[in-house]
Amino acid sequence: MIACTIAGSDSGGGAGIQADLKTFQELKVFGTSVITALTAQNTQGVHDIFPVDAGFVEAQLTAVLDDFEVKAIKTGMLFDSSIIRTVARQLDGTDIPIVVDPVMVAKGGQRLLLDEAVSAYKEVLLPISTVCTPNIPEAEVLTGITIATEQDIERAARILLATGVRCVVMKGGHLKSDKATDAIYQQDEPPFYVETDRFETPHTHGTGCTFSAALTAGLARGMSLHEAILLAKRFVDAAIRHPLNIGHGRGPTNHFAYNQMEEEIKVHVIQS
Repeated sequence: MIACTIAGSDSGGGAGIQADLKTFQELKVFGTSVITALTAQNTQGVHDIFPVDAGFVEAQLTAVLDDFEVKAIKTGMLFDSSIIRTVARQLDGTDIPIVVDPVMVAKGGQRLLLDEAVSAYKEVLLPISTVCTPNIPEAEVLTGITIATEQDIERAARILLATGVRCVVMKGGHLKSDKATDAIYQQDEPPFYVETDRFETPHTHGTGCTFSAALTAGLARGMSLHEAILLAKRFVDAAIRHPLNIGHGRGPTNHFAYNQMEEEIKVHVIQS
């Protein structure tokens, strides 16, 4: 099975293209890639960004799709509206599942998306996508509302569903709770929730990329959306729970952990 990631390069290896390809490999999916930006980055922050011209993004994606039978695609850091519109134009009309991780801000606080690009997400990319996986700050930017309660989460998800995206996974990692709960909303279906015990660690660099990449790998392997979400939750929980403890800042998650763990990774599914 083949998947494609359209994202930025993280020279520190914890997020972006590097995290996506590691995740694909661990889940037995062959990974192809389209690089949208180069970052000078490590666990202590993003030190510089060199965006790729939208024309070259188009050339990379064309080369991949012309030769490979890609079964699922994910987007990560897209940086500006020209890249978003280029990617959306190329993917519009395909029957390939598209997972959108709306990467906006690095763990250290650096902006990875220009302000003018937010509307492009809603206008051209989300309407053709299968899944959107925002964390709480990203969902606030995309919807323009403050999210502090379960009611806010549902309201934000409904706003995003109105763009046409088939499913929204509202990741709850930024909420204060002893559980890490993600709320899943779909078109014309009742919501459900996936939950694991929260593990406190500073080593969470790349969790969003890793979650969305695992979800993409599941879809590429032919899993249902429900199965792919559970796989992604298990994979990222293992990656967080067994940190590598490398670097001098916010360290990366452990992409080896899922296949190295002997115990069952427990994810509770809660129906609404």
